[in-house]
Amino acid sequence: MAMQTFPGTFKSLEPISKFIVEKAKDAGFSAKDVYAIQTAVDEACSNVIDHAYGGENLGTINIRLKNLNSKLSIIISDTGKPFDPEDIPDPDITSPLEIRKERGLGIFFMKKLMDEVIFEFSPSEGNKLTLIKYKGS
Repeated sequence: MAMQTFPGTFKSLEPISKFIVEKAKDAGFSAKDVYAIQTAVDEACSNVIDHAYGGENLGTINIRLKNLNSKLSIIISDTGKPFDPEDIPDPDITSPLEIRKERGLGIFFMKKLMDEVIFEFSPSEGNKLTLIKYKGS
């Protein structure tokens, strides 16, 4: 299992991306799947900074990767504000851009790009997001 902690800043998105890309390639994922994983993690980490912490330098982002034979699990955890994805309505992706709401697209993209997206919250451990990508999916 690979694990790394990053400062909760937008400057961390580049080293997080490099970490994720390296591990996804090492796990044997195609270039298309590596891109999907990288994009989903970038969106998740941006959400941690913006929404869980409410700004930069207010906490850390912990990332653990479990490379199993058939899948890669990425666990992103933070100690920011609790988050319930059920509070965010599904985005209306059919309406014109100028009238769409800003919220909800990140979760939408994560769910489209990954095979499983699991949100959890614990008062003692904080927020935990698990993103799972199966090989060949």
